[in-house]
Order: sequence, then structure tokens, then C-alpha cells
Amino acid sequence: MYYSVVIPARNARKTIGECVLAALSQSAPKERYEVIVVDDGSVDATGAIARSHGVRVIPQPPLGMAAARNTGARAARGDVVVFLDPDCVPALDWLAQMVAPFEDPTVVAVKGAFQSHDTSLLSRLIQAEYDDRYRRLESGATIDFVDGCPSAYRRAAFLNVGGFDPSLAAAEDVDLSCRLARTGQRFVFAPKARVHRDHGVSFQRYAAWKLRYGLWRSLVYARHPGKTGFGDSAPSDLQTQIPLAGLTVASVVLGSRWQRLLPLAGVFLAAFASTTVPFAWKARKAGTDAAIASPILLFVRALALGTGLAIGGTSLAGQDLIQRISRLGRTLRRQ
Repeated sequence: MYYSVVIPARNARKTIGECVLAALSQSAPKERYEVIVVDDGSVDATGAIARSHGVRVIPQPPLGMAAARNTGARAARGDVVVFLDPDCVPALDWLAQMVAPFEDPTVVAVKGAFQSHDTSLLSRLIQAEYDDRYRRLESGATIDFVDGCPSAYRRAAFLNVGGFDPSLAAAEDVDLSCRLARTGQRFVFAPKARVHRDHGVSFQRYAAWKLRYGLWRSLVYARHPGKTGFGDSAPSDLQTQIPLAGLTVASVVLGSRWQRLLPLAGVFLAAFASTTVPFAWKARKAGTDAAIASPILLFVRALALGTGLAIGGTSLAGQDLIQRISRLGRTLRRQ
């Protein structure tokens, strides 16, 4: 097989050079793969830097990462298209590990893994969150969805289902996985297909991403009614943590007016804390401070995801109600 590595990038001049060089330096035979950079409307030197390394650069208006990945896949010559983000640096054998599962004809998509050497507390906590997810994925022969990066798809199957939906601002990878799952082929996890990425974000940005992800995931659930929950990569405790975090905050807010409700906040918070013990125990490998701080990260995650899901669900319910009322009005007018 021939492989196409597609790197969608916008204003990525600080990282695109190292990313492209690492992609070109893979252990896989050079004649077996190509590297394509899709310049998504950059206003900096992203495209020029990529061209200086001799790779194909495809410019397009700023349409977003999903559209850029689709553009790259359509232009690719490979039987398999492999997606890499511009802030990632793949390990030397990353590509070989990503494409190896496609020797099995029943495999249609492969998920790779992140690793980080960033030593900040939040970065170590986020990596511990990824590592916890990877441990669960390694235990199964298949997985239920593939993230946008690092990921690989059989190009024909990817294009046949329309690729990523660029109208989705988040969770477009879940939507694609739901559509691909109907082909009856398998998704697998390649734990050794590692790319390095610094998780250098603030708690505010982390919370904003989780809220946004929860909101758009609501739309995906509405499109695919049979798909619920966060998949086999999510911790089983998450389904409990989301309502407990919401009840804790609600009790505090209501308790500011009715003080008798304040003790409930303590009860809900204690119940939430008890669910974080397994993760905290595993997070100790990232440092004692990470283990101690992990309940805070998990609370932020649960509250943000829950809020996003609630906002998205309420919006969808409102739209459905309006549509029902409109249909009823049209029926009454015809009568």
C-alpha cells in the first residue's frame, strides 16, 4: 500500500517545520508515502516553511481543520490517509505503527496516541487523562471511535462516507466514526503509534474545550440516536461524575438563597471525590502533586462536559418543540 500523511495547518509557523521534518524522517520507506500540508488560510509563513522542506502544499480559504483534512484526503494518492496536526512531532516509527493494522482487510480506521514531555502540572494531568484512556483501549480488540489526530483511514471508505463534516465545530471525529461504523469494518487502537504534543493550556481553556465538545457532541447524538455516552475510551465513572458535579454547583447556588441546602453540596462533593480515587491512584505516576490535584481536573471536566451537553440538549429540544408547533400550525391551517 501507499500512504498519504495529511497535515492541516493554520498560522502554525512556530511548529510546522519540526512537524514536517519528523513526518519526512519516518522509518517507513520513503517511496511508500507522501506528506501533504493543507494551508487553511494562514496569514503567516506556514505555507512557505512547509514548501521549503519539499512537501506538497495545498492552499485553501480558512474553512477549518475538518475541511482541510477533507481537502488533503481528496488530493492524496495513498490507499490510506493518515492525519497529523501541525503541533505534533511523530516518533520515528509512528507511521509504520499507524499503518500496520491495515494489513487486516477488516480494519477501516486506526487511532494513534499522544505523549508529552511537558512538566507543568496541568500538562501532566492531561497526559495522565490520556494514559488512563489508552489503558482502557488496549484491553479490547476494537474501539468504537477514532479521534481526528493522530488517525488513519482507508481513503476510499473515508471519501465514500463524505469525510469529516466541516459544519461541526467539534466532535466531527465522533460523527465520522458513527458513519463509518455502518460499513461493518473495525476501528483499532495502535498504542505504539505515538506523537509528541505539549498540552500547554490553562484550566480556563481546558474547561472551554470540554464545554464546547459536550455541546457539539449533543448534536452528534441527535444525528445518531443509537450512539450515547462517551464511548469505550471514557471512564465508567464519568457518567456518575457529570451529574454529581452539576448537583454540587446547583446546591451551592441555591444554598446562597436557602441555606438549608448548603449541606447537600458537601454530600454531593464528597460523593464526587470518592469517584476520583481510582484515577488519582494511577495519576501518582505523574507526580504526587498530580495525584492530589487530579480531583480538581476531573471536577472541571465533568462540569464543563455536563454543561455543554445540557446546553446542546436544551437547544435541540427547543428546536424540536418549535418544529412540532410549526407542523401543528400548518395542519390546523389546512383544516
